[in-house]
Amino acid sequence: MSVHNDIKKGNFTPMYLLYGVESFFMDETLDLIINHAVEESDIEFNVSTYDLEESYIEEALEDATTLPFFGERKVVIVKRPLFLTAQKAKIEQNMKALEAYLESPSPFTIFVLVAPYEKLDERKKITKALKKHATVIESQSFTIDRAKEWIRQRVESNGSHIEASAAEALVELVGMNIMILANEIDKLTTFVGVDSTITRDIVYNLVPKSVEQNVFMLVERVVERNIPQALGIMYELLHKQEEPIKILGLLASQFRLLYQVKEYMRRGYGQNQIASHVGVHPFRVKLAMKQINMFSFEELYTVMDELAEADYMMKTGKLEKKLVLEFFIMKRGRKR
Repeated sequence: MSVHNDIKKGNFTPMYLLYGVESFFMDETLDLIINHAVEESDIEFNVSTYDLEESYIEEALEDATTLPFFGERKVVIVKRPLFLTAQKAKIEQNMKALEAYLESPSPFTIFVLVAPYEKLDERKKITKALKKHATVIESQSFTIDRAKEWIRQRVESNGSHIEASAAEALVELVGMNIMILANEIDKLTTFVGVDSTITRDIVYNLVPKSVEQNVFMLVERVVERNIPQALGIMYELLHKQEEPIKILGLLASQFRLLYQVKEYMRRGYGQNQIASHVGVHPFRVKLAMKQINMFSFEELYTVMDELAEADYMMKTGKLEKKLVLEFFIMKRGRKR
């Protein structure tokens, strides 16, 4: 991100507006500003935070116009500025004071508004003024393509490179949890070193699979009727102390999603439309689209009935839980 590069070089602007629902990016940007604008020994004195659900904007503005105790600059952080949305705040804030500050910001203060909201009210005068005078950084949830591009940028900022297929594999294994993605990227770049390339094989060898990813692979093996590998994945999950009932629940969730995706595709819906109707991330829909052609509606009905029966067997203790899972998987290997 070019704004992050500017911050790292010490090229700051007087005012930042961070908004969106992806808290990881806002926290990361805020940490960058603080750590590059203020000496570590001065943070206690020259970084202050105001919550506008409890404080008035004038307090933050007065702080911003007061000289720093030590060092050449200070950071004033203002959280939850509900006045930028259509919501009604508990405390009425003085917008004229903020508008006046925007016209003539303090030369020794970096003023940061942190707005954890999906949308801002673009009709409001203060929103327009902020977008004109402040550096605006939007932190919304990722699409798959944005995630892969962000992975590439983060890898390169760490001095390494990544193959497109490796970035895709990373998203497949980790999902869209940005914090986990960032941790895995940092681990991978440390492993390969500067000016080296992260390959798909390196990702698969170093990145641990989530339970959900293992269940997705389990479904894939079931779809392919590769029962030995399906059982192998199941035994691996049990070895990691995953509860059989949790595995069964995830299987049921995945097959239910397959049915829903197949039905919506039959009606002509696209990936994002399906995700909106079903209430899951588009990435999960994309993965499901790879599997549904292997099932007829009738078979999906049958699978869901069998999963319901397996759930009953587990919860009533009629059969040992591990055996219930084994019988379900082995039954899927029969030709229909």
